[in-house]
Amino acid sequence: MNHKSLLEISVAVLDTYDKNIQSVDEHVNRCLKGYQIYDEDEQTFIVEVFSGCVRYAEVLNVVMRGYYAKDGKSVLRSEQNLYAVLVYLALFRLDELGMANYRQFVKSQDINRTHKFLNFFFNEKSITGWMKDEWQKYYEHVFVQTKLVSPLRRWLPELKEMVSQMKEKIDNVTKPRRKALTSTEIKPFNITQPRPKSVPVPEPIPKLQKHKPPPDTLYKLPTELTKIEKVKQDNRRKAEERLMEASRKQFACANPEKSQKTKEKIHNILTEEENKLDFDRPKTNKAPSFLNQEVPVKMTAAAILREGALYQKREAEEIRRLENLEAGAKDKSEFEKWQNEMKRKDLEAELSDIERRRLEGKLSHEEAILARQNIIQENKQRVAEIKEETQKMMERFLEEKFREEQQMRQLVEETMKGHKNAKESQKKLQEYKQKIVQEVAEESQELMRRAIEEAEIEMRRRMELIHQIRAMEAVPVIRQKFVDLTSAAGHGLLSEMSIAELKERVALLKNAEREAEENKRDEILADKEAKDQLLLDTLEKISKHRLEQTKAAAIKLESRKKGEPKKMQVQNEELSALQKRLEEKRQQRVRTQETSRLVPNTKSAQRTKSLITQKKHLEESRWKELEATRERTAQVMQQSYAKSASRLNTMMSVT
Repeated sequence: MNHKSLLEISVAVLDTYDKNIQSVDEHVNRCLKGYQIYDEDEQTFIVEVFSGCVRYAEVLNVVMRGYYAKDGKSVLRSEQNLYAVLVYLALFRLDELGMANYRQFVKSQDINRTHKFLNFFFNEKSITGWMKDEWQKYYEHVFVQTKLVSPLRRWLPELKEMVSQMKEKIDNVTKPRRKALTSTEIKPFNITQPRPKSVPVPEPIPKLQKHKPPPDTLYKLPTELTKIEKVKQDNRRKAEERLMEASRKQFACANPEKSQKTKEKIHNILTEEENKLDFDRPKTNKAPSFLNQEVPVKMTAAAILREGALYQKREAEEIRRLENLEAGAKDKSEFEKWQNEMKRKDLEAELSDIERRRLEGKLSHEEAILARQNIIQENKQRVAEIKEETQKMMERFLEEKFREEQQMRQLVEETMKGHKNAKESQKKLQEYKQKIVQEVAEESQELMRRAIEEAEIEMRRRMELIHQIRAMEAVPVIRQKFVDLTSAAGHGLLSEMSIAELKERVALLKNAEREAEENKRDEILADKEAKDQLLLDTLEKISKHRLEQTKAAAIKLESRKKGEPKKMQVQNEELSALQKRLEEKRQQRVRTQETSRLVPNTKSAQRTKSLITQKKHLEESRWKELEATRERTAQVMQQSYAKSASRLNTMMSVT
């Protein structure tokens, strides 16, 4: 690929990327497959450029926003990714590409738009000024100075020379030709010719031993597979024949199958006859003995401690209650009776409240139905009034439309008269604009000449500075350093020490850590033994409490079986009044429905007749469609049967 196609593909990959829909790697791989790029160097270039533009999007957006706000107001927004790729190559990849390759990328595009953009971008004041400030909002000062500003300033003289060459090419400025210098003639050295090497005697080629030929069964299928394949074909042929036979008989009217009732009777008779026979009775095995046994459940340490803490808490509460009784506290049985009575009263009140809300809901439903019927009557009256108003408004609208047509005719006549005067004023304005354009062109040429002279002086000054800097960098620097392990670095820090002393201290720290680890291990073993003893004690306590709980549950079950609670009946004056009111509203609704019931007339009768005829037509069309589908399925089955028969004939002829 040439430089132009590489640059165009990179820009196209950036244009079609959407970070909200797909990832970077997925998008790049799909684009490489779409453009059929298989060369590794070309793939790496496109992947590096695309991933770099996505990674440093904030850096590139700073330049793009400044360009479109200042010099690129008339430039298309669709060219933004092209400029972004050129900026990325100049900022991050110019040391790898070199000036020659970068110049080829620039030359592959339109010279006018690239010159306009690069002239804006390669401005030292902008780079060290507002661009640097904007980049520091997203990255650190050290990164911006070392990775963005310094490399770009190092390449600025050559980049500006490239921009000036582009300017000369646009202005058609020709350079003076240099005189051709005579090249030096190359003469070969007078060297003695080497002796020819002796050809070695070839070694004899060893002969390979004859190998055993492979058996004949290797190239033949086993007979079992052929038999299985033949059985498969026979079964398939039989299944197809049965399918054809079933499809032919599907239009039969008679139903040979027996009804469900007769099938059930036959089944009952057969089962009764079979139950009388004993020789076919299955011999059942007894259930295993371990099903009736209680399997102990293994409890974890956390479950044991949790249950032990619960029983301990209950024991403490019971002890506290007994101590209070010994001190003279009262028994709470009377309080519990009072509490149960109050709960019963609260339950009755709650049930009466629920019944009241149910009746109120039904009453509100009946009232809503009556209100809806009243609204329907009001809507009918309102529709009649709206129809009268719309008729009046239509008449007013027609009158106003007639007046507007007359006014438009008068306006058209007046505008035709004004067009004649506008042409003369337009000619005068055009002559005035031409004079202004000539004056502005002369001033811009003078300013351009001054700017070129100032740029040449600045370029000479920068070239001298570059030569001085390169001369300073060429001076050799002694980088050899000797190391003494027993001496400190000499930085003047409080905790400064030599490498030997540091190794000694590390050894002492390792010994201290080893001793602390052994002490910790002993503590863990002691804690483990104490925990095991605690678990054994809690298990003993849990078994005692569970035995007591089973006894209490049995006593409670016997007491519960003796008396069962009766259903509570709620009756209240307020509820009876609501019930009467609900019946009155229901009767009122029924009366209004009977009064508002529609009376049949000739129009409604005609409409019902038309609906009945439409229904009949729909049923006839549906039956016709069903018959057509049946005919189509029969034709398809006949065709498939003919194909299968022809296939069988061919197989028989082959065998």
